[in-house]
Amino acid sequence: MSLALFDLDDTLLDGDSDRLWTDYLFDRGILDANLHREKMDDFDRQYHAGALDAAQYLCFSLDLLSQIPTGELLRLRDDFLRTVISPRISAAARSLLAKHRSAGHTLVIITLTNRFVSEPIAAELGVDALLATVPEMSHGQLTGRIVGEPCYQLGKIAHLQAWMEKRGENLDNSYFYSDSMNDLPLLEAVSCPVVVNPDATLEKVARTRGWLIMKMNAERPEQTGP
Repeated sequence: MSLALFDLDDTLLDGDSDRLWTDYLFDRGILDANLHREKMDDFDRQYHAGALDAAQYLCFSLDLLSQIPTGELLRLRDDFLRTVISPRISAAARSLLAKHRSAGHTLVIITLTNRFVSEPIAAELGVDALLATVPEMSHGQLTGRIVGEPCYQLGKIAHLQAWMEKRGENLDNSYFYSDSMNDLPLLEAVSCPVVVNPDATLEKVARTRGWLIMKMNAERPEQTGP
């Protein structure tokens, strides 16, 4: 069965779910924005420059969450999904997923965002599998550490290969949708790479290589290239 792989943030979702989550906690005074927002802004700049130390970023953000009791985190996450995330899932994204579902493809979200944040979003989107960075838990509480490798850049390839080996899957006739140059290794690995709402750098790469380019508007995905 063909795999249809999707980046989550700024691809299926209008925005970055992990940053939206942190800002949600800042705005409600759960986390101290004065202490931590500037550091998060630094991580954002590093990510867009392709220079992010993903393990450092994840340990920083998960350490903040580890200071909040799990029960409160779960309650906040439910509200976050309802009030912030659901309105940012466009009809275009749902239509794209439905197209691949109707074709009998296996739908997989593959994302740097940790599973605590990304798992309920994947459930909302109704995909078959989620490959994401795994946060460490101890006695039901986040520890602030991760298990294994961040699901980022070449780490996405590693997460995907491990998952495919367990299931006997391969990348024959596979698709991958992403907005980010950080996903170039996986875009290069699949049969049908599709760049979504790319920045100028990724759009140039896509046009040079003859990849599909897709603009996601609110209602439907629109192919504009190569």
